[in-house]
Amino acid sequence: MTSRPRARETGLVIGTLPCGPHNAITDVGKVRVGHVSLVAGEGPLVPGKGPVRTGVTAILPHPGNIYRERVTAAVHIFNGFAKATGLIQVEELGELETPILITGTLNVPRVADGVISWMVRENPGIGITGPTVNPVVAECHDGYLNDAQGRHVREEHVFAALDGAKGGPVEEGAVGAGVGTACYGFKGGVGTSSRILPDAAGGFRVGVLVVTNMGRREDLLIAGVPVGQLLPRADPPIVQGDSVVVVLATDAPLDPVSLRRVARRCPIGLARTGWTGGYRSGDLVIAFTTERTMEEVDPETLNLCFRAAAEATEEAVLNTLFRATTLAGRDGHVLEALPLEETLSLLRRAGRI
Repeated sequence: MTSRPRARETGLVIGTLPCGPHNAITDVGKVRVGHVSLVAGEGPLVPGKGPVRTGVTAILPHPGNIYRERVTAAVHIFNGFAKATGLIQVEELGELETPILITGTLNVPRVADGVISWMVRENPGIGITGPTVNPVVAECHDGYLNDAQGRHVREEHVFAALDGAKGGPVEEGAVGAGVGTACYGFKGGVGTSSRILPDAAGGFRVGVLVVTNMGRREDLLIAGVPVGQLLPRADPPIVQGDSVVVVLATDAPLDPVSLRRVARRCPIGLARTGWTGGYRSGDLVIAFTTERTMEEVDPETLNLCFRAAAEATEEAVLNTLFRATTLAGRDGHVLEALPLEETLSLLRRAGRI
């Protein structure tokens, strides 16, 4: 695990709501997260061979059998240049029946196949005595560093991510689905954060996990400071693809309509870091609640859920930058880590830490 600090560990506080004990999506219910990271080879690209800079991340809403104990879910598409699977059924039925997997774009069909195999292992009656299954897999393109055509994520990697998923602290940075991705011209990856509503509003929790592959360096904002413009200039790498996947979990007893409304606030958090979307960006939010009983939530509580979604998303994006380390990939391509000392100096000068 990287030794670089998380954003909050530097004294940077985003928003007004408190975070959970791990400041992670795993603060919600019994949500678990698993990563498998694939890093191998170096030098010139040999399509189908390497270098390999990819992986897979799994988010499990609970430790039970999700096929039999489905959770209420919703989807929000901010920009639809994406190759995800399973979202149509989630949107139609308002429920999730598999874990959520995130990977590199061209790995999606192989990961979906792996999810089906894992679900059949857990539920042998799928497609025989029971309904078929809807694998939910999202993606970010990692081809700037990775041999994308090689589709190196295999069934055994999907099984390992799912079987190895756990609660507690979540590994961030260049791990899992974030191994080969970029963020504002720097190394990006996986980030997470959470928020707790006041006791008077139910004390509900909202957690977010993001995989970033988005943004131009000059657009980067941190706590309102135009860090991307103030850092010493350098030619940013040309990164193929502009996308971000957001997974939101909550234990608030929301119906699919209210949950979708909460999901729609995640792009506010993205915008606070400088992201405006792009023509070729696949920007989507997959949200679920771990609470099985749906209740009517009063407007003020829902407003606080909106705030929590925006704040946690913003901080999760920053954690991808703070935690990620420099990584070289194919053809001499390098994604440099965000220079922390220079960044923190700018934030101190602006009175943000």
